[in-house]
Amino acid sequence: MDDLIPAWVDGVLTPVGKLAAHQQGLRHMAVSVFVLCGDRVLIQRRALGKYHTPGLWANTCCTHPHWQENAATCAHRRLDQELGLRDMPITPAGTVEYRADVGGGLVEHEVVDLFVARLDATVTPAPNTDEVMDTAWITLSDLRADLIARPERYTPWLRIYMDQHADQIFGTA
Repeated sequence: MDDLIPAWVDGVLTPVGKLAAHQQGLRHMAVSVFVLCGDRVLIQRRALGKYHTPGLWANTCCTHPHWQENAATCAHRRLDQELGLRDMPITPAGTVEYRADVGGGLVEHEVVDLFVARLDATVTPAPNTDEVMDTAWITLSDLRADLIARPERYTPWLRIYMDQHADQIFGTA
């Protein structure tokens, strides 16, 4: 059964199937997490079995809250489900909205609650291979350079976050 996520239908927040929200390009709620250690960020490469943007690099973790699920609870849930990271200290970093074509006739029109975890030492994730095929710690400067050189390797939303919202996410990093 398709997960029910919060989406706006005729101006009313309504439970909608996740795939249907993307097929119809409905504005819907989402969560994105960035795990940082100094000037490095943990990124993940999406599993090839994902129904959109398979094999592309994305931020540490991103997902949609279940209907009536709190955004912070959702962020912790997905860090555990995707990367095996538990009890991660996350801090809200505001809300952003974007709309992006993610291929296959699917559209992400998301209102995203951003979260940041700032760590003193890197962690080693234990990725769920149904969700994540690889992870990497990368400096922000190397990430920015690779996004310019090879944007096709990255999800549309990571490109948007880095281009339009980096100060909000990373602060002075």
